[in-house]
Amino acid sequence: MARAGLRDNGPVKPAAPPVDTPAEAHWVEGELVRSLMRVQRTTQLIGLALIPIVVLVLWADAHPAALAGWAAALVGSAMLRLAIVRRYESDCAAAPAAQQLAFMARHGYIWPVGGALWGAATLLFFDLAPLADQFLCWLLLAGLAMFSINSLSAHLPTMRRYLDALALSALAAMAWRMGVELQLAGPLHHWWMVLLVLVFWQVLRQAGLRLHVTHRRNFELQFRNNQLIESLTRQTQAALDAVEIKNRFLASAAHDIRQPVHALGLYADWLGSEPELVHDIAPKIVESTKAVNALFDSLFDLARLDSGKIKLHIEQLRLDKLLHDLELQYRPLAEAKGLQFRVHAVPGTVTSDPILLQRIVGNLISNAVKYTQQGGVLVAARVTPLGPRIEIWDTGTGIAPEHQREIFREFFKVPGHSGTDDGFGLGLYIVARLSHILGHPLQLASRPGRGTVFRLLVQPSDPAASAARAASTIDIKAQADVLTQVRQAQEEMER
Repeated sequence: MARAGLRDNGPVKPAAPPVDTPAEAHWVEGELVRSLMRVQRTTQLIGLALIPIVVLVLWADAHPAALAGWAAALVGSAMLRLAIVRRYESDCAAAPAAQQLAFMARHGYIWPVGGALWGAATLLFFDLAPLADQFLCWLLLAGLAMFSINSLSAHLPTMRRYLDALALSALAAMAWRMGVELQLAGPLHHWWMVLLVLVFWQVLRQAGLRLHVTHRRNFELQFRNNQLIESLTRQTQAALDAVEIKNRFLASAAHDIRQPVHALGLYADWLGSEPELVHDIAPKIVESTKAVNALFDSLFDLARLDSGKIKLHIEQLRLDKLLHDLELQYRPLAEAKGLQFRVHAVPGTVTSDPILLQRIVGNLISNAVKYTQQGGVLVAARVTPLGPRIEIWDTGTGIAPEHQREIFREFFKVPGHSGTDDGFGLGLYIVARLSHILGHPLQLASRPGRGTVFRLLVQPSDPAASAARAASTIDIKAQADVLTQVRQAQEEMER
C-alpha cells in the first residue's frame, strides 16, 4: 500500500491517554489486592506491638477493666486479621483477579473493625489522662493513621474504610465526652482538637488517594507492557512460522517445477534424436508446458494477492455467458477423463469483476475435474433470495472433515489425495482470498467417497469495499469467513 507523505502541520498534539479496557481494569484490581495483602502480615505485627505501649501509657490513668477490654478486643481483631492473611496466602496468593476480588469482598470487613477499635481508644484518654499522656496517645493514633496510608493505599476502598472508621470512632468518643459527660462545658481547646482531627482525616484521605493513583498507574503500565510483550512474541512467532512456510514452499516449488521442466528436457532430447516421432512427442511437450504455466500462474496470483496490487474492474456481467465460457474451457478436460460435464445456467446479471470471478469459478471447476475419477461434474447457477448462487458439484473422492478447514490455507495439500502432486496447494487459498475481496461468500460441503459441492453466493460487489479488501495483505479474515461457512455447511448436511 502507498504510504502517505509527511507534512508539517504545526505543533504536535499530545496523544490521548490509553483507555482502560475491562480486562485491564479487572487485572489491575486483582493486582492491587495482591499488593495490599503482601504487606499485611508485617503491618499486623507492628499493630500488635503498639497495643502494650498504649496500655503502659494509660495504665495509671484509664479504668483497668475498660483498658483491658479494649486491649483484648484489639488483640482479637489483630489475630483474626492474621488468620485471614494466612488463609489468603494459602488459598489466593497465586489466584487470578476474580478470586482476589471475591476474597476481599468476603473478608474486607476486618480492616474497618480494627480502625474503629483503635479510634475507640480516645474514650480511654481524651480529657481523662494528663496532657502529656494524651499527647502520646494522639501521636500514636496519628502515626498509625499515617502508616495505614502506606500499607493500605494499594486498595482504595479498604484504606478509606479503615481511615473513616478510625476517624469517626475517635470523633464519636470526643463528642460523647464533650456533649454528654461535660455538657459542652469543657475547655475551648477541645473544639480545636475536633477541628484538627477533621482536617487531619481529610488530608490523609487525599494523600492516600494520590498514593493509590501511583499504585494503579504502575500496574496499568505493567499490564500494557505484558500485553506488548505477548503481542511481540506472537508476531515474532508468526514471522518465524511464515519464514518456515516460505522455506517449505520454496523447496516444494523447486521440486514441483523441476518435474515438468525435466520432462520437457527429455521430450526435447527425444524429439532431437527421433524427429519422426513428432506427432507422439508434441502433445506431451504441450502438456508439460501447460503444467509449467499453471504452476507459474498460481505463483503470480499469490504474489499479486500478497502485495495488494490486484486491479479491480467491477461491472455487470451476464452469468449464463460466464458459465458457458467456462464450459468451453473445461468440458474437453472432463471428457478426456471420461467424465460427464453438465452446465445449468440461468439468465441474469451479476455485479462483480469478470476476470476474478472467472478465476474463482474456474479454479473450483478445475479442482472438481482433477479430483474426480468417475461420474461427473455439474456447474449450476441458481436464484436465491440473497442473490444468484453458483454451485460446483462433483462425484470425486471428497474431503475428510478434519481437512475441510485446512484446504483453504496457503500451501496445504490433502494427504493421500491423488492429483495433489502437480500443484503448490494454492488453488483454494486463492479462491478464498478472491471471494473475500469481491464479497462473495463461499461455502463447502463434502463427504469422503461421495463428492464435494462448493457454493459461491454472487452478491453485488461494492467497488470501494472490494478495493479496500484487495489493498490489505492480511488474509486471516478471509480464511476465518470461509471456515465459518464451512462449519455452517457441515451442520446443514448433518441435519
